[in-house]
Amino acid sequence: MQTIGMQAVEVWKWMMTHLIYINLVLSIIIVFFQRRDPKAVWTWLLALYFIPVFGILFYLLLGQDMRKNKMFRVKEIEDRMRYSIKNQEEFLRNNDMSLVTSLSRDYSDLVYYNLETSGSVLTVDNEVTIFTDGEEKFSDLRMELSQATQFIHLQYYIIKDDEVFDSIIPILIERAKAGVEVRILCDGMGGRFMGKSKWKVLKDNGVKVGIFFPPILGRLQLRVNYRNHRKIVIIDNRVGYVGGFNIGREYISKDSKFGYWRDTHLKLSGGSVLSLQIRFALDWNYAAGENLFKHMRYFCESDDGNCLECLGVVDLSREKKKLGIQIIASGPDAGNRQIRDNYIRLFSKAKDHIYIQTPYFVPDDAVLSALIIAARSGVDVRLMIPCKPDHPFVYWASYSYVGDLLSAGAKCYTYENGFLHAKGVMTDGKVSSFGTANMDIRSFELNFEVNAVIYDEETTKELEALFIEDLKVCKEITRESYGERSIVIRIKEQGSRLLSPLL
Repeated sequence: MQTIGMQAVEVWKWMMTHLIYINLVLSIIIVFFQRRDPKAVWTWLLALYFIPVFGILFYLLLGQDMRKNKMFRVKEIEDRMRYSIKNQEEFLRNNDMSLVTSLSRDYSDLVYYNLETSGSVLTVDNEVTIFTDGEEKFSDLRMELSQATQFIHLQYYIIKDDEVFDSIIPILIERAKAGVEVRILCDGMGGRFMGKSKWKVLKDNGVKVGIFFPPILGRLQLRVNYRNHRKIVIIDNRVGYVGGFNIGREYISKDSKFGYWRDTHLKLSGGSVLSLQIRFALDWNYAAGENLFKHMRYFCESDDGNCLECLGVVDLSREKKKLGIQIIASGPDAGNRQIRDNYIRLFSKAKDHIYIQTPYFVPDDAVLSALIIAARSGVDVRLMIPCKPDHPFVYWASYSYVGDLLSAGAKCYTYENGFLHAKGVMTDGKVSSFGTANMDIRSFELNFEVNAVIYDEETTKELEALFIEDLKVCKEITRESYGERSIVIRIKEQGSRLLSPLL
C-alpha cells in the first residue's frame, strides 16, 4: 500500500512538471484531429487551461472523439444491402411516394436522404402499436416472448435486477430450453447494478449475454460517454419493439421518486422489424464477437435466403397497408448525425405545427435555430419536458433553452403527472419520429441511438392525440412565469448550459 501511495505521488509530480506539455498535446488533438463543434472546442480548451489537472481527467473520461472509429462495419451486410438501396433509389426517382404510403412526394427527399447517407431503406408493409404505459408494454412483451419459436434478440440500455427483469427471466429460460436462440445485449453502464449471479443463471440455461463497453474493474466504468442507449427487441422477425422503456421498476411506475412514468414505445410488424434486426446484429457483432450475418436464418421469414436483398423492394401489386417506416440510427462512429439531421429537416418542412416530447432538451445551434425559425414563421411549436429532474445538470440546461423558444413565440410545458420520458417529434399530422434519442447533444453525437421515422398520417395523428391528452396534466411555462425565476435558478441554468458542450 505504501508503494502504491509513493507511485501515485510520483505520477502527480510528473504531471505537474509536464502540465504545460500535456495541455499542449491535448489541445492539438482537440483542435486538429477531432471534428467538433467550435463551441465544444473552446469549452474544452478553457477547461484544460483554467482547471488543468481536473480538465485533463474530465477530457480522458468524457472528451474522446470516436467518429473516425468505424466499429460496426460488417462486409456481409454492406454487400447484401447494396441491391435494396439501389432499387429504392431508382423507385424514388421514377415514382410518387403516395403510391406506397399515405403521404405525397413532399417527404421523398427525407426518405432519399436517409437511404443515401445511412442505407436506411423505406419499408411500407408495416403495422404499429403504441404503448405509453410500462405495465401494458411489458405485459405485451412477455406474451410475445412466450410465443417465440426461432430466436429472441433483446437489447436494452438499462437492465436492473428487480421484479421487472425477474418476470422476464423464466420466459427466456423456458424458450431457450425449448430450442429458441436467446440473446441479451446490455450496456455496460446501464447494466452496472446487475449482479453477476443473475447473468450466470441465464448463461447456464442457454441464454447468450453480451455487454457493450463493459466495466474494467467491477463496476468501475471509465468510459462515461459513448453508451449504447438503444432499446430493441426482435422476436422471430415477426414483431419488434423500439422506444423509451428500459427494464426496471421505475418504468412500470413503481419508484416513488418519479411517480407515474410516461413513455412511448412502439411495437412494429412488417419489413421494419428486419431493419431493427440489422441494427441489433451490428451491435451484437461488436459486443459479443459473433457475426450473425453469416447465418441468413436471422434475416428471413422464409428459407430462400433473399430477405436482405429484398428488403425495401416495393411491389405495387401486393402492398396494401402502405404504412412507411425507416429505421434510422446515430452513433459516435458515424460520419453524420442522422437523427439530428432528420429532426432539422422535419422542422424546416413543417407548415402547421411541431410537437416535441423529450426528457432532455439541450439542442445544438442547428436544431435550436430550426425551431426558432419555425416558430417565428407562424408554425405552432410546442415542447413538453418533465417537471422534475432525473439528472439535475441536464434539467437545468433544458430549462435554460426553454427561454430561447419562448422568446420566439413557441409554447413550452412541464408534464406534472409524474415523469415524462417519451422521446419523439410529430409534424403537421403527417410524419413522426420516435425511439431512443433525446433532444440533446448527447443523443445527437455521443450515444448510440435508434429511431423509427413513420410516414403515416393515421399513426402520427394518434401520437399527436396522445400529446394533446398529455397537455391536460401539464403546466404551461409562460414568458411571465419564466421571467420570475430566482437568481439562484438562473445561475444553475446558465452554468449547466455553459458546461453542456463538454458532453
